[in-house]
Amino acid sequence: MDFSLSPEELQIRDTIRAFVEREVMPLEPEVLRSERTGGPGLDPEVLRDLRLKAKKMGFWGINTPEEYGGAALGPVMSAIIAMEMGRTFVPFSFGGSADNILYAGTEEQKRRYLIPTIEGERRSCFAITEPGAGSDARSIRTRAVKDGGDWVINGEKTFITGGNEADFVMVFAVTDPDKGANGGVTCFLADRDMGWKSEPIPTMGQWGPASLVFEDVRVPEDNILGELGRGFELAMQWIGQGRYMIPARAVGSAERMLQMAIDYANIRMSMGKPIAEYQAIQWMIADSQVEIEAAKWLTLHAAWRVREGMDARHASSIAKLNGAVMANQVVDRVLQIHGGMGYTKELPIERWYRELRLLRIFEGTDEIQRRTIARNLLRGHARLGTIGE
Repeated sequence: MDFSLSPEELQIRDTIRAFVEREVMPLEPEVLRSERTGGPGLDPEVLRDLRLKAKKMGFWGINTPEEYGGAALGPVMSAIIAMEMGRTFVPFSFGGSADNILYAGTEEQKRRYLIPTIEGERRSCFAITEPGAGSDARSIRTRAVKDGGDWVINGEKTFITGGNEADFVMVFAVTDPDKGANGGVTCFLADRDMGWKSEPIPTMGQWGPASLVFEDVRVPEDNILGELGRGFELAMQWIGQGRYMIPARAVGSAERMLQMAIDYANIRMSMGKPIAEYQAIQWMIADSQVEIEAAKWLTLHAAWRVREGMDARHASSIAKLNGAVMANQVVDRVLQIHGGMGYTKELPIERWYRELRLLRIFEGTDEIQRRTIARNLLRGHARLGTIGE
């Protein structure tokens, strides 16, 4: 059993870390300043220039197949890179990628949607969540009815990431009410100019989702992604493929904040000595380190299972649940160690406090992950006492 990274993997990790520290972290004061003043945020051109710099370094399409111009670094390396990217709250991500289910499209669909998305010419969003069907994706009510050579879609989607910026959506609608999720849900590629509308949803953090409204939106038969009635399988493929990436970013954020707490504890004086010398502070630091390491290895284990072609759903649920809870516990301790300063907007801790709370809700709530893990064990889909099986 070898837990070491290859020289090439170490070089990639260190290069990404240096890039984040040199190019991305210096933008943090501007992000905080913009939020305090109600500004528009970072100039999109600044983020575009960052992506171009990263592209010149070879970081483009981290997990995109080489045939589409990507680096195809694989799940484990992608998780490690996500950990490094999680060290900053600047809304930056590498370009050159597309939703995994777009690869299920026809050659014409790939030409119109997949390739332009990889090249940064188009922006997509994934729409399955509804006001009455959040974690229960099987209860979606949006309908698509056949009318000649088109399908007419009516319904509403909510909390859609990227919904305000996207020019096309992968929308899931019921095409056969009698079958429901078992053969009656279909995924459609719908361009914005086909008539759907979006409205922003204000949130307590940086995440800016949207509600999407479909009123008699006509979508051609050729815009069915995958097969008619097989949309639920595509949805689960989209949801499950990158679930381990959420705790990966959480690990990076938690490590950055814990280092901030360590540095502060060593200089903050109370009753004549650094607070780092008090057991109460030491225990918070120790507990945080233990929890971060546990989340790190659970995440990498899930990514490893994906890389090896094994069923990673159970491992990903464990990693997602553990990582989300860990990040919220760590940020709470870090804020406590910083005291009143941690509560101010002068430091980024309160911002992370708001951002990380989302991890326990989106891409499957804590409760859904616990339900999934318990069911897998109770029904024998997962077994205790296994290693690498």
